[in-house]
Amino acid sequence: MTERRTLILTGASRGIGHATVKRFGEAGWRVITCSREDVPAECLRDPAWSHHIVADLGDAASLQHFLEAARAALGDGPGGGKLDALVNNAGVSPKTSFKERLGCLNGDLAAWRDVFELNFFAPLMLARGLAAPLAKAKGAIVNVTSIAGHAVHPFAGSAYSTSKAALSALTREMAVEFADIGVRVNAIAPGEIETAMLSPETEVLIPRIPLHRLGQPEDVASAIFYLCSPEAAYVTGTELFVTGGQHLY
Repeated sequence: MTERRTLILTGASRGIGHATVKRFGEAGWRVITCSREDVPAECLRDPAWSHHIVADLGDAASLQHFLEAARAALGDGPGGGKLDALVNNAGVSPKTSFKERLGCLNGDLAAWRDVFELNFFAPLMLARGLAAPLAKAKGAIVNVTSIAGHAVHPFAGSAYSTSKAALSALTREMAVEFADIGVRVNAIAPGEIETAMLSPETEVLIPRIPLHRLGQPEDVASAIFYLCSPEAAYVTGTELFVTGGQHLY
């Protein structure tokens, strides 16, 4: 009998996170999730959902609580204590109430630190804290970056964009170091995906997307699933663009 694989996914309550839960659940994976609030009722009714931990990963104490709860959920018995995949999907992109882009001159510095705590430091701390169970499973890490980390974006703010660029660089560094313990590390860089984070004005960008449509959360979830699967066993240190070709311009 094939042993059931386990995924830990952050930022799971909506959008890309919810679609990722469904994709892995349909493949028979056990899914441990995390978000700042309880899972919405419609998600709890989804049979793919198995275990949820409430935590604010931008807060050091809450992140530590999540790590302890996640390691406990993995168990220590026969076949336990193993983690096949960690997907760092939680992120924040501050917006103004008057549709002005938050740049380097008008963005609050405290908000910049908050963005980096969640978008950059949380993936690093989770990868370090879960390195042992990942190594035990010869597992995979996928960091969710962004097209905004590679070029100035008309809607995404500077703090968000630079945090995602830093996460791209961190993915390269982690790929080399984690290879020594048998763990692969890759990244997914979504483009304009129809989620709650998307700005209403984003549709004006469709002419610059070669596939002429916005992406769906399922498009990203499928790419994440591939990078966590045995089919990607020789893939590490890669950032996969899920943009409909938008990154080519």
